[in-house]
Amino acid sequence: MSAPVPVAASSRSSLAGPALRTFFRIAEKWSLSTDQARRLLGSPARSTFYRWKRDLSGSLSQDVIERISYILGIYKALHIHFPDREQADGWVKRANSGLLFGGASALDRMLGGQVADLYFVRQYLDSQRGWG
Repeated sequence: MSAPVPVAASSRSSLAGPALRTFFRIAEKWSLSTDQARRLLGSPARSTFYRWKRDLSGSLSQDVIERISYILGIYKALHIHFPDREQADGWVKRANSGLLFGGASALDRMLGGQVADLYFVRQYLDSQRGWG
């Protein structure tokens, strides 16, 4: 798996709507709280978060685009790995005995606050399918 490619500011602007729509759909399917969703996006100000959620547009930093990219990759990998949608969407909140998780859930790891936390979960899922 390769790291996301940096996106120019002009391209980030055109990606904002689709990226935010995708993120909020995934957040709903994973039953994330507002605080969890904000944390996955890098803890933007509450007003910014709610504006993004309401308008599905706005200025997104490279960091936010990268975070959403990893979350989309995690979501996609789960739906490839688990044919049952409920099982795929529920996996992020289930305790995991894998070394990366130490009995915590993937969501707990992803909520660590760093982009690397999202990367590690994505890499773990890709390695489970032999893609890593």
